[in-house]
Amino acid sequence: MAIEQTAARVPLSPAKRLDGLNHIAEVRAQVFGRDIEPELERFISQMRDAHSEHRQRNMRVLAALFYMARLPAERHGASVSDLTVDEKRALIIAMNHFRAAVSLFPKRLAMPV
Repeated sequence: MAIEQTAARVPLSPAKRLDGLNHIAEVRAQVFGRDIEPELERFISQMRDAHSEHRQRNMRVLAALFYMARLPAERHGASVSDLTVDEKRALIIAMNHFRAAVSLFPKRLAMPV
C-alpha cells in the first residue's frame, strides 16, 4: 500500500527557516538543558586546529561568525567558557543564520574553467 498524499513539507523562506532554527534551539534548551559548551567548544577548537590544511579559511569562517554575532574583535580569541550567556546566544543565532543561508546555495556547484 503506497502513500499517495502530497508531500508533507513546504518550502520555507530563509527568514522562516532562521526563525524555526532559533525556536528549535530554545526548545532544546528547555527540554535538554542549556549545557551547549562542549559542542561549541568542539566546533571552535576544530576550526582553530593549527594542523588543518584549511586553517586560514576556517579562521575566516570563525571571524565571520563572531562578526555576525557582534562580538568585539578582542573577544574572537576567547574560549567558550569565557563567553557570556548573551554572547553564546548571539553566536548560536549567527550559526543558525549561516545554516539558513547555506540551504539556499546552489545544489551542484562546479568550478569555472
